Amino acid sequence: MASKWYKLKNEAVRLRKRGSSIRKIESRLKIPRSTLSCWFRNIELSAKQKEKLHNDWKNALIKARKKAVLWHNAQKEKRFQIAKKEAESVIKNINMSDFDILELALAILYFGEGSKKNIETALGNSDPLVLKFFILILRNIYHLSNEKIRCELYLRADQNPEKIKRYWAKALKLPLNNFKQINIDKRTAGSKTYSNYKGVCNVRCGNVAIKRKLIYLAKMFFDRVLYNNYMRP
Repeated sequence: MASKWYKLKNEAVRLRKRGSSIRKIESRLKIPRSTLSCWFRNIELSAKQKEKLHNDWKNALIKARKKAVLWHNAQKEKRFQIAKKEAESVIKNINMSDFDILELALAILYFGEGSKKNIETALGNSDPLVLKFFILILRNIYHLSNEKIRCELYLRADQNPEKIKRYWAKALKLPLNNFKQINIDKRTAGSKTYSNYKGVCNVRCGNVAIKRKLIYLAKMFFDRVLYNNYMRP
């Protein structure tokens, strides 16, 4: 008994002999690939036709990959937007003028990133945003002036020290003479640095009491949260 697609066989064979791919014929005539493969098993394509089919396959693969990248990027952007909206819903409930909240935020940051060994308060980072927040709290809560703040840079071998110093001075709104020391990592000689990497800036102030308070504040906050959650019935 002939299959329901048998009436399309001649058209399918004609297209195949002209060099059409099985995928295109399947899509055009709606015939299962297994049926087409059976019909075409004795059809020999020319070398030119085979080359064309191979090139068409490569081009289709490139297009498919480009579409996949676009789809992936679109999905990623959606996830970013969801995360942003969720963060905004939390931020709008926080009183940004409450010094206790700001000091607690700095304490948690300092507990993770700040200097623990030196007899001073110091925080190093490659992101100006983090250090601007640190300096803001030092000024507004601990009433430290620019004269009490000094900066130290840690750079790679191929970076221009004076140029990077000007970058950080502008980013942190600090005078150039606040940058007292520049350290070059000689181990990086011969390797190229990404253009957007501006090294690490370490912001210091001599007041060790600030460090002690921040560390105690963070630890006490962690203990209180853990106690309240674990001790609940």
